[in-house]
Amino acid sequence: MHAEPRDIAERDTGTGTDRIRIGTITGDGIGHEIVPATLQVVAAAIEATDRDEPEPLRIEWVPLHIGHDAIERYGTPLPDETMDSLAALPGWILGPHDNVSYPERFAGTVAPGGAIRRRFDLFANIRPARAFAGVAATSPRMDLVVVRENTEGLYADRNMSTGSGEFMPTPDVALAVGLVTRRATERIARVAFGLARERRRRVTIVHKANVLTLTTGLFRDVCREVARDYPDVTVDDMHVDAAAARLVRDGASIDVLVTENMFGDILSDLTAELAGSLGLAPSINASTSQVMAQAAHGAAPDIAGRGVANPAALMLSAAMMFDRLGEMRGDRRLRVVGRHVDRAVRDTIASGVATADLGGSASTTEFTETVLARALRW
Repeated sequence: MHAEPRDIAERDTGTGTDRIRIGTITGDGIGHEIVPATLQVVAAAIEATDRDEPEPLRIEWVPLHIGHDAIERYGTPLPDETMDSLAALPGWILGPHDNVSYPERFAGTVAPGGAIRRRFDLFANIRPARAFAGVAATSPRMDLVVVRENTEGLYADRNMSTGSGEFMPTPDVALAVGLVTRRATERIARVAFGLARERRRRVTIVHKANVLTLTTGLFRDVCREVARDYPDVTVDDMHVDAAAARLVRDGASIDVLVTENMFGDILSDLTAELAGSLGLAPSINASTSQVMAQAAHGAAPDIAGRGVANPAALMLSAAMMFDRLGEMRGDRRLRVVGRHVDRAVRDTIASGVATADLGGSASTTEFTETVLARALRW
């Protein structure tokens, strides 16, 4: 029998090593199905990893609340209790949120995920796009990573210390302020070049410097400056429109894309669909010390509770989180757990077991049970 997440959290190995505390946030909609499924698979991967390790991992899951559950408990979709707890955690798994369905009094407030990213300076949004065996894809050889700067750029909700960078001086005029700084660009560029060194050693800088000359021009130029510290990595740059066309025409030729926030948001959705489905699109948001696993898709309230939700993207996001935490903490076991989860999901889909959105007939439970079995027998 596989261990449930609670079993893993409470196992006492007698080694005296510290537990690693990981937050779990169910969120809204299908989050109530895919988050528990993901925790089960991670627990199984930990169990499989522990068989070969002299010092087992000791994970403590920390349940926290956002969204409708938090409104019922605390009167707000993002309570201080959740934020204070997250501050003490190295990582957490965030289920999707459905802020458009929150009561009217919360209209216009920053969505929980965005508020969390801003509070903890999760500046690096890393979104791989890989074609999966067993899933039809427009770009069947695609295997790339979009590295998206997450704290500034052309999205106005994160460009001011107070308020929004979008405003209306008159009822008939609307303005938005874009922000690019050397500091933010340097640190996201180093993430991109570091990833490229683990992959095919190629980085493509995406910008629109022919029109947004000062802002995205600065982004391009600073990325080029950082590239000098990585002489083993090939670098080129493209305008965002040309990059979109290149991805459709020859996505397999791209290795790592680095870009600002809005361009990264758009291109990562495009690459996910070209690789097969947004339902297979994992994502992490990271600082230098914390990692949040968050699938690229939303809460899908129209299918919530029907047992057909696809948990693959969140499982893959959790795998990325464990890999990143292992790198940050110098703990090989965490990285092994991430590989176990990733391979179990990939092999399950390749075997023909998939949910309806991927062309299969498996329920959420059936898909999860198959991934569990593969994670355990690694």
